[in-house]
Amino acid sequence: MKFLKCKKCGALVEVIKECNCDNCGIMCCNETMTELKPNTEEAATEKHIPSCEIQDGTVEVTIGEVIHPMEEEHYIEFVIAEYKDSYLKYDFKPGMDPICYFDYEKGMKVYSYCNKHGLWMKEL
Repeated sequence: MKFLKCKKCGALVEVIKECNCDNCGIMCCNETMTELKPNTEEAATEKHIPSCEIQDGTVEVTIGEVIHPMEEEHYIEFVIAEYKDSYLKYDFKPGMDPICYFDYEKGMKVYSYCNKHGLWMKEL
């Protein structure tokens, strides 16, 4: 899974299928978008890495071991579970709890995106 972000307006793009061009890039605001590399180690005071508990074939995902703030100016925008051949996405808004559930698949990846601190990932 690949995510791109516009440096000017903050637009996010999830690339579904990459091209094989030598000099190709997705543009926004007349500039090539930048690839986001997911963080896998905490560096901020808030916790961003998805906390995943597997039980009976279901993964309960909570963003952070201590629930991430969900305020207007600082919140988790989405969580995505990436499987071998598909993905599922939950969108969040300020005031919601950043908790969701997915079917478990060995090797799956769970991404979270914080509007202030970017992209985070955990592989199960």
